[in-house]
Formats: sequence, structure tokens, C-alpha cells
Amino acid sequence: MTATYTFDVFSSLDGFGAAGGNWTGYWGKQGPELLDHRFALYGEEQRMVIGANTYRMFAEMLASSTEESDVRDPWVTRMRNLPATVVSTTLEGPLDWPDGTVVSGDAVDVVARLKEESDVPLRSHGSLSMNRALMAAGLVDRVQVTIFPVITGQTGLDPIFQGAADFDLQLIESRTLDGNIQELIYRPTLHV
Repeated sequence: MTATYTFDVFSSLDGFGAAGGNWTGYWGKQGPELLDHRFALYGEEQRMVIGANTYRMFAEMLASSTEESDVRDPWVTRMRNLPATVVSTTLEGPLDWPDGTVVSGDAVDVVARLKEESDVPLRSHGSLSMNRALMAAGLVDRVQVTIFPVITGQTGLDPIFQGAADFDLQLIESRTLDGNIQELIYRPTLHV
């Protein structure tokens, strides 16, 4: 049996993973329900899979943050304490991740092997280009998109699905958090 792989991403309504300008983390829209839900989500046994760029971003953000900043929300700390595989052809260990290992190679090959060998579900938060490639290879079982109630047409950064293949999506779960944040979980199928 293969492990389930979830691509977990935060998004503005117009499909950006981040924004410049005067937006803050979570676009300033997070509330207690979202934070509690994320904390519970990352309390489940699972293995994180992230690319080198996302690992570098997490390491940089955490190094420059304070205990009071959004970067150190309890769910982020819990996520960082999960075992992690960082897929990279440029990084070498040791990593600044308590139970993190670097695996060199093509992400499609690495994740295909992890799916076969892992006894726990796999989850990736971010790592956009890596996850677009994994989706195209049919290795992503669930796409979990948390949509924040903002449009960042002028300041949007990191278009989540830019350059992705075409997919049909089957909605398998949805919830509203804090009255205006949507979490949608889909099963993707390559559109042919």
C-alpha cells in the first residue's frame, strides 16, 4: 500500500501563495479557528516533504522571527518538529530541522519511492514548483488549498498553479474557518 501524499498550500482568491506590499503573513486574515485547525492537522503522524527553496525560506523566516511573530505560531512549530525529507540537488546536511534529512535526486523519483516505503502519510506545505511536477506525475493524492479572503492582483507573488498541467478536481472535503477562510481538499486527476 502506498502512502497518501497531500499538497497543502495557502492561497489568495486569485491564486497567489504570497504577496508583497504591506500584506502580512496569512494576509492578516488568520483567526483562532484556522490556527487551532492547523495545530490539530499537524498533530497527526506524518512526514513532511519539501523542496530546497521552501526549506531555505522556512529556515530564514524562523531564524529572523521572534516568539511573538506569526512565523512561530504553534502549528508551525509542530510542523517543524515532524520528520521531514528535503528534496534537493544543492543542499547538504545537516539541516536546521530537528528530524530532517536531505535526499538528492529528482523529486518525482524521490517521492515515488517515499510513497512506496512510508508507513505514514506524506504532506508538503508550499514547494510550488516541486508539487506541480509531482501532480503532473500523478503522485499527489490530495490538493488542500486554504483560500484567504483577499485578491492580490497588484502585489501577488508565487502564482501557485502557473505552468501546471491541466487537472480535473474532485472535491472530497471543505470547511469554512473563522467565518471567511475556505479550506478545500480535492483529488486531482490529470485532464487528458
